[in-house]
Amino acid sequence: MVTIRLTRRGAKNSPFYHIVVTDSRKRQGGKSLEMLGFFNPVARKGDTRLKLDVARIDYWLGQGAQQSERVRDLVASYRKQAAATPAAA
Repeated sequence: MVTIRLTRRGAKNSPFYHIVVTDSRKRQGGKSLEMLGFFNPVARKGDTRLKLDVARIDYWLGQGAQQSERVRDLVASYRKQAAATPAAA
């Protein structure tokens, strides 16, 4: 089964996650099929906290990929934020 999940990068006490598409049987840091974005939970004032390629996420979901619980929450918040941003402009 193909899964969209987080893979940890970054230094000790400074986590940084890539959102990747991978085979669910592979280990967490192993080779992935495609990188779809990143999540920086400790982003500072000028840094980007979350960036996703929503079109590619929709493609992989259409192909039968499953999202991890955390990725599902991140995608939902990203879509909500994207929907609110143009309305304010």
